[in-house]
Formats: sequence, structure tokens, C-alpha cells
Amino acid sequence: MKKFNILLLLLLLFSFTVIAQANRKPRVIVLSDIEADPDDTQSLIRFLLYSNQWDVEGLIATTSIHQQTRVAPESMIKVLEAYKKVQPNLLKHEKGYPSYEQLKPLIKKGLAVYGMNGVGEGKDSEGSDWIIKALEKQDDRPLWVTVWGGPNTLAQALWKIKKTKTELKAEALYKKLRVYTISDQDDSGPWIRKNFPSIFFVVTPGYNYSKATWLGIAFPLPGSNTEVTSNEWLAKNIQQGHGPLGAAYPDVAYGMEGDTPSFLNLISNGLNDPEHPNYGGWGGRYELYLPDFEDSNTGMFKRENWPKDEPETRPIWTNANDSVVSAVDKKSYVGNRETIWRWRTEFQNDFAARMLWTTKNYNECNHPPVPKLAHSDHLFVKSGETIRLSAAGTTDPDGDSMSYLWFQYKEAGTYNGNISFRPYSPNLYEIPFTAPVVESVQTIHLILKVTDKGTPALTRYKRVIVTVTPQ
Repeated sequence: MKKFNILLLLLLLFSFTVIAQANRKPRVIVLSDIEADPDDTQSLIRFLLYSNQWDVEGLIATTSIHQQTRVAPESMIKVLEAYKKVQPNLLKHEKGYPSYEQLKPLIKKGLAVYGMNGVGEGKDSEGSDWIIKALEKQDDRPLWVTVWGGPNTLAQALWKIKKTKTELKAEALYKKLRVYTISDQDDSGPWIRKNFPSIFFVVTPGYNYSKATWLGIAFPLPGSNTEVTSNEWLAKNIQQGHGPLGAAYPDVAYGMEGDTPSFLNLISNGLNDPEHPNYGGWGGRYELYLPDFEDSNTGMFKRENWPKDEPETRPIWTNANDSVVSAVDKKSYVGNRETIWRWRTEFQNDFAARMLWTTKNYNECNHPPVPKLAHSDHLFVKSGETIRLSAAGTTDPDGDSMSYLWFQYKEAGTYNGNISFRPYSPNLYEIPFTAPVVESVQTIHLILKVTDKGTPALTRYKRVIVTVTPQ
């Protein structure tokens, strides 16, 4: 019993540490091959609409397999100029939006060189130097580098750190990094993973995008809501009649915002937990393991000038499956893209609401509800014990009516069984929960989903992690 109490105390202390870290703004650097595809501009516009949620540390123009000899920082400036016109209005709705004057100096460029040809002696750039400067800041928060194109600017920064720092100092900098790359868009991503095994790295490896988790953002996958990613929806809710930032949002060429999943899990919505990709959120769910080798340079993805795939040499955060019942056709689907498209209606409504914030006054717009729990978000119970889950204190800033839904995020926990709230309805704001009988310590992730009845309807969450111990 004494050992159990010590373990319980350690778990509680760890939980409070995680909560404290989660409440701090993430630091974020974007690497973008902007102009290779209109979707980088699209993603940058959404990124800026949430820029009060993180500390932007850099916006770096880079190359990729799709744009090998050009970088386009001027295109980032063009988007920022549209943002400049609406930033004062955004501040009417939420605090913390950085000014144009704060953001413009953060635009840097990497070398206009493809892949590993841009890594090594004499290959420094203002972009790679800027990454090192950000890592060396006296700031213990992780530095997220979201990579929308090729990561060779990051690779050069790491090459220089390894060459110029002591092993101890270099390792301290590597451990600050959190990297999310949208698949592999040059050969420097695999090089980073192989040569810097301690770096936290999220990716669907390889050049065959057909298996990538990020496709869940917008691709017309079976069961997904295709209406909210259609050209018609984008024209009505984002582009037309929504001010200069909406007008700057380009038409879709190949796919809407393929780069956006790299930062969706950084949004503070009560569901996302960036330090735990296995918990799942708007940007998808990922598990830490060594994936099987697959040669992606085959079939429709075969290209003569694309690098060859190599087996991964260490565990990475990569594809994980969720089982989802579609709200569109009520059928069940299992897959890694499901980990994103299951939230598509919610994150698209949220995007549309923020675009309205760019031109309208506070009382003309909808704002997300504020869920509350009448208890801790980490609960410890024994097999068969009944507790009450309560959302008492939940409010909506606009005074809207709200709907509640409690559900199990099965894949995020260790308990393999299905949880039922029967005979009670899961849409009660307060509901009894009876812990299942377990033979070993198990975790269950219960999600409170609160959606207001404003236009567009907005959703926020609370995650309750229940640790169940045997009797």
C-alpha cells in the first residue's frame, strides 16, 4: 500500500507538471516552400488567425522537392500585409495577436538549394542561423519547427550545432526541438532522424503521400465531411466578403492546406496536448515506434529525381489508427487519416469564425465556449468504483445555449474495452461513470465536448484521464 501511495503521488506531481507546461504558449518556427503550391499561403493565413495562441519565433522560406531552386519570403510578406490590416480587429475578440511590426523581422530565408546540397560547410543561411538563435534563447519551453516543405534549413542548423558545440550543450539544444514535417519533401528529413536520434520528430516518412496522416485535413476520404472543405464553402466562409485576409486566401490547386496539420495540435482547445501526440487532437494522433520500411518511390509516386527511401533507424512519432463512426454516413471507419478528419467540422467552423473576427465587432461574432470541470482532469479510481463527471461552471462568452457530449477516446488510453454511460445519456453536463474491472493499472481518456449554438457553432473540450487500479 505504501508503494502504491508513493506511485500515486508521483503520478499526481507528473500530471501537474504536464498541465503547467500545457498552459504555456508554444514557441513556433515555420519552414515553408511557399509558392510551390497555393496551400502554403492558405496554411499561413490560418496560422496567423491563431498567432495569439503561440509565440511566433520565425517564418522561414525554404525549398522542397517541388521547388528546388527558389525561396519566396516576399510571398510571406504579402500575406503579412493583409494580416496587418485586420490585426487591430482581431484584438477586439482575443488578446495577444502580434503586430505586423513584430512579425515582419521574423521572416527569413534558407538557401535556394535543394535538400542535402544545402547542408555542410559554407551552407549557413539567415534561416539556419535564426533557428540556432531561437534554440539558444534562455527559454526552457520546447521549440516547435513545423515543416511545410523541405527541412534542409533545419538540417544545416543542426549540422552547425554539432560541429561547434560540446556534445553536452548540443544535446541540450536537440532536446528542446519538436519537429513535425509534412511527409518527406527532400532528403534532409531522413538525415536528421538518422543522425539526431534524440530529436522529437513527427512524420509520415517517405515521399508517397497517399498514406500520410495529414491527408485527413481536406481530402475527400470515405466518411469525411467534404462540404466544409469544398470550393463553395471556402468561397462563402473564407475568401469572399471577409476582408483583405480572406481575399488573400488562394483557390485550391492540389489540396486544401496540406501543411495545416503541422500546427493544428498546438491550438489550445482542451483536446490537444502537443507533448503527447498519442493522445490525439485536431492535428491527428501519432504513436512512437519504428515503422516498417516501405519504398514509397513506386507507382504514381515514382520520380527519377526523387531520393530513395531508407529504413528508419529509430522510433518516430508516426501513423496511428483511430476507429471512428462518421457523422456523415453513420458508418465505422478505421485508419490514420481518420485521426484528423474526425474533427474536420469543428476545426473548419473555428477557422470560419476567426475569419469573421477580422472584419466584425465582438457582438457580431461567435466565440468558443469555455468548458469547466468540477473536479480534476486526472482522476484515480478503483475497479467498479462510481464517480461523477461534471461540467458544472461551463460558460459561453456570448450567452449561447450549449450542447454537451461525453465520450471515450479509446485509442488514447491503455484500457482496451469500450466504456458505456448507460443507462444515462452521454449528453448530460453531469453524468455517473463506473470504472471497469481491471487486472492491472489502466488509463481511460474521457472527452467532454461542448458545442455552442452560435453561428458557426464552435466547440471546445476537456480531457479527463482516469487511472483505474485493481481492487
